Amino acid sequence: MRKQIIVNSSSGSEVRVALLENGVMAEVHIERSGDDAGAGNIYKGKVLRVLPGMQAAFVDLGVEKAAFLHAADVINPAEQRRDSGNIDSDEVTYEEARPGRDHTPIEKKLRKGDEVIVQIAKEPMGTKGARITSHVSLPGKYLVYMPTGHQVGVSKRIGDDRERRRLRDIVSGARPKEGGIIVRTASQGLSKQDIVDDIRSLEKTWSTINAKSSKAKAPALLHSDLDIVLRCVRDMLSPDVDEIVLDSRDDYERTQRFVESFMPDAADRVALHDDVEPIYDRYSVEEQINRAMEPKVWLRSGGYLVIDQGEALTMIDVNTGRFVGKRSQEETVLKTNLEAAVEIVSQLRMRNIGGIIILDFIDMDDPENRRKVSRTLEDALTRDKARTSILRISELGLVEMTRKRTRENLERLLSSPCPYCDGRGRIKSVSTIGQEILRKIQREASRGGRNGSRITVRANRDVIGYLYNDEDDTIRNLQQRLSRDITLKVAEKYHQEQYDVVSA
Repeated sequence: MRKQIIVNSSSGSEVRVALLENGVMAEVHIERSGDDAGAGNIYKGKVLRVLPGMQAAFVDLGVEKAAFLHAADVINPAEQRRDSGNIDSDEVTYEEARPGRDHTPIEKKLRKGDEVIVQIAKEPMGTKGARITSHVSLPGKYLVYMPTGHQVGVSKRIGDDRERRRLRDIVSGARPKEGGIIVRTASQGLSKQDIVDDIRSLEKTWSTINAKSSKAKAPALLHSDLDIVLRCVRDMLSPDVDEIVLDSRDDYERTQRFVESFMPDAADRVALHDDVEPIYDRYSVEEQINRAMEPKVWLRSGGYLVIDQGEALTMIDVNTGRFVGKRSQEETVLKTNLEAAVEIVSQLRMRNIGGIIILDFIDMDDPENRRKVSRTLEDALTRDKARTSILRISELGLVEMTRKRTRENLERLLSSPCPYCDGRGRIKSVSTIGQEILRKIQREASRGGRNGSRITVRANRDVIGYLYNDEDDTIRNLQQRLSRDITLKVAEKYHQEQYDVVSA
């Protein structure tokens, strides 16, 4: 599989990083100037409120929205100890960095006005502020250092048992007095000195953060993670990535230096796109981003998915569409569902859909076919770095699953609620608005005023057309019954639901 990391930052105020797999966009990360509270940043925050009923606190970080800190993410000094755990995860999340669950009530850990060192675990999404944790996690070239943790773990992607033991022994002997270490896949085959140097570098970073914290007054930023370009390169770059293409010379030079330090063998894979043609047009990324905003996704067979992203959950419906098969209905349904299972995972990654997700596959009579679809879905999810949980497929073809949400999904990032329908996705029909206006005319007349006064209606052209053409007799009857002249006027700039009914 050919993999490429494509970076577009020539627009200045926006940077976009896409991961392509065989030319198909698998992931896209977008950051705009002015965005704050990036994942991984470390702050000295001030507790604004402690809410025992929610077992949480709100913390001022000096950014637009107060951050949310759950009781389980607050360090309890009594819980800190130095022992050896075992984390077999290549993608270490901030939740995995914390010790075992602590049930001490938050009101015994924090008070209003307390100052705490915290890290952004989830960036702000929609109306919600950032999710933060006091269990800090610092990624290095080859390791992840967790100053408040205690685990020693090795990436599960390092399959050789002898190499795993070697790395664990090196880290166990060189680890700091306090804190845990996770060995990343990039450590495989490295010398002891390379690993020890990375540990010492991370120790120094943590010491610098502590020193800055002792002098800073909350709220204050203590440490910024890498910018989006280098952060994505760090997280996406692996031996199977063939090329990193950037359209900014400055980013190209910075990335080249970073890769030379981070993964020297990949330094020759960094390339500069200096053509007049936009880089995202060259690699068809722009077109794929636009398609990812559409609710309908066509499958190669002729079937299709309908993706409905709501506030509480996302619903994905599978349909046979134009695909009619050749032998039997069960075979047609099975083939569509198998293709859909793979495409669904691609869409979840591409659109960064998280939270509760309901998959509605087409009904299958054969239990073995349902198992085949479940296995295909599970296999596809192994390529997704986000943490997922999935229940078995039901007899009705429904699958319930969750996917970890760490940043805003693509739809919410690139769009805003429609001012026309107020984000509902639908608007009242012309006839519905017309009938509302007729009732409003009667209400205006019932409020009094001298007989013979005029009532003026201003509305969208289509609504006025409906009243003239479909409700002409009704308007005449109202004029006679109410003893009022009714004047209809087109307001060109009014949207379909907007109107005024005024007595003059």
